[in-house]
Amino acid sequence: MFHEFFRWLAEDLGKSDPDGLSWSQAMHGSLNLWNLIEGTHVLAIMFFAGTIWIIDLRMMGFAFKSVPFSRLNDKVLPLTIISFAVMVITGMFVFFGRDPLLYYHNIWFRGKMLFLLFAVINIFWFHYRVQKDQETWDAMVKPPAKVRLSGAISATSWLLIIILGRFIAYDWFYCDKVKPGSLVYALEECKSALSYLDDIPEEEAPPDGDAPADGATLEPAPAEDAAPAQPAPAQPAPGNGG
Repeated sequence: MFHEFFRWLAEDLGKSDPDGLSWSQAMHGSLNLWNLIEGTHVLAIMFFAGTIWIIDLRMMGFAFKSVPFSRLNDKVLPLTIISFAVMVITGMFVFFGRDPLLYYHNIWFRGKMLFLLFAVINIFWFHYRVQKDQETWDAMVKPPAKVRLSGAISATSWLLIIILGRFIAYDWFYCDKVKPGSLVYALEECKSALSYLDDIPEEEAPPDGDAPADGATLEPAPAEDAAPAQPAPAQPAPGNGG
């Protein structure tokens, strides 16, 4: 549905002349800048996941049971917010610089975005519904079911987001390898992804006048400069050299 928009981002945005590079292509071709952005994004993901899982494990009652949730949250949450902001900003640059079309037509990226939506919805649900009565379960070793459920959704969502994000690098389900008509083919919108193939002209067939008549055969004409065949050199007899 958004194929042309992401194609424009990848191939046309910032291009000054027909033979020049777009901003996306220039960013990905810049060795130092690209490595800095991608490396920072991966580190921010790990830092965010580590801090958010500390809170999630406490919400599920699996770890840090003796520490009240409010005290743990006050210590860890600032680090989580900073790493989340860095992760989102660098993630947008990675999406733009790597290849927007590759991401858009990738089943792993679409799954990652789906679980990211679940995680964001869960954050709002926790802060605006579950956390309202925090005083009643703040120091409980085993928090109420709704708190444990929110923690489980958060931990699972972010785990799947990281796993699916790593799978994007593999070409298992690239459109040129997916069977047309399959479910993945439809989910990835591969018809629009491979539409550029329709612009490639087919090879022209030879003119009808060059084809032999029915029942006739064409024999190859002798080469004008072909040298006469030479007899093979005689093999030496046993005991006479060689």
